[in-house]
Amino acid sequence: MAYIMAQSQIPSIQWFPGHMAKTRRLMKDSLRLVDVVVELIDARIPRASRNPELHAIIGNKPHLVLLNKADSADERVTAEWCAYFKKKGIVAIPTDCRSGKGLSQFTGAVEETLRELTERRRKKGMQGSPIRMMIVGIPNVGKSSLINRLCGTRRAKVEDRPGVTRGKQWVSLQNGMELLDMPGVLWPKFEDQAVAEHLAFVGSIKDDVLDIELLAVRLLELLARDYPQQLCERYKLEPGSLEGADGYTLLEAVGRKRGMLMPGGVVNTERAAIMLLDEFRGGVMGKVSLERP
Repeated sequence: MAYIMAQSQIPSIQWFPGHMAKTRRLMKDSLRLVDVVVELIDARIPRASRNPELHAIIGNKPHLVLLNKADSADERVTAEWCAYFKKKGIVAIPTDCRSGKGLSQFTGAVEETLRELTERRRKKGMQGSPIRMMIVGIPNVGKSSLINRLCGTRRAKVEDRPGVTRGKQWVSLQNGMELLDMPGVLWPKFEDQAVAEHLAFVGSIKDDVLDIELLAVRLLELLARDYPQQLCERYKLEPGSLEGADGYTLLEAVGRKRGMLMPGGVVNTERAAIMLLDEFRGGVMGKVSLERP
């Protein structure tokens, strides 16, 4: 089945507020205070949601990966990503921090990652020292939800929009571990605009710097290519209607099915785009992964 992809791409997306530059410096300065870095990434876009500067920043510091929002991702693809990280010697766990799914493995994963450090401390008689970890991730990836789950209480403010956590916070856990939460941080320039698109799809870039309709058009093209059945079922589209359709035609079809019409029967595509992105970000469109290893 062939699809006509949009010829025009999302205009170049660059978004690096001043507080993010400050966070990067803060992260570097705080590394000496922690034993391990816990990196949250979005299971739907594991490549795009990894800060490419992180490896250079943390150096040889032990770290593990949580593939968050896994309940909204394609399980088969997530398993491929876990195998990918394992080959690189990194423990990776699929999680859903809002529901707590997968977090029962968290403590064990931290202990496995720090096995050598723990043994050195044991030999020095320091086995009572608390394990300190830094929580890092891009905006809107679920850091606050993770901390609240691990603490068993709402210790961190949770909102489904980027830029809520502003300063570093130390949080003590019942198992004796301590967490250092960091504000979400992107990187200064997106060399690959496909990365910027994927981040925009999941809400990690503020919508007010984006062309919402063009973003929805691009998302529809990807869904029509990779998850046509889910797209048709969600918006009651005929499978044959996807054949040869470009993203804007699909956006009009979705808006028409949802009754988003203006005078004269014209589809309100802006309203349809906002609805589409909200539903995708909320996970109600089914299990979708936009990237593979």
